[in-house]
Amino acid sequence: MTQQIPQRARRSEGDDTREQILAAARREFSDRGYAKTTMRGIASSAGVDAALVHYYFGNKDKLFAAAVDLPAVPGEVLRHVLDGDPEQTAARMLRTVLGVWDAEAAAGGGRLTALLRSLADDHGPATTLREYLTNQLFARITTHLGSDRPQLRAALCFSQAVGLILTRYVVRAEPVASADREFLVECYAPTLQRYLTGELPAER
Repeated sequence: MTQQIPQRARRSEGDDTREQILAAARREFSDRGYAKTTMRGIASSAGVDAALVHYYFGNKDKLFAAAVDLPAVPGEVLRHVLDGDPEQTAARMLRTVLGVWDAEAAAGGGRLTALLRSLADDHGPATTLREYLTNQLFARITTHLGSDRPQLRAALCFSQAVGLILTRYVVRAEPVASADREFLVECYAPTLQRYLTGELPAER
């Protein structure tokens, strides 16, 4: 007679495997950066079959979001931001980002605050997160828009977006901290849109 594994034991084993994969992903992303990390490499580091990594997390973008505890999967946010009038890209970006972070702040905001503060650290995970946001999110937007100097534009967008988020959610400087979301979009979108598609001064 075949012995059945209790449901609780199977669930515990699955939880352990998922955490094992997450731990390996954090090491790989920290050591190699996002671009050079592969799902197969994470599987090897975790000592599991690559199919299990895909089973639990789907793709590298979702695994990265889980590994660094992002409140949303950036790739899914990106698709929404890029869908529409190119000259309204900044406004869509700000509405989406502020919507995600407002919801996270309403739920307590502890994860959000820790994540934002980590960007200032000078070690592997923080470096990987900055690289990801600049090169895998903002640079993909500027490249999609066909803008010149996409890397510079991506870095400028990163500085603007992070500055707004830090001011609103960590420093909580008024009146930005309690301002209406659409008001902030109207204030910030023109500058962010110039970084995306407008004319920039010549580099010196």
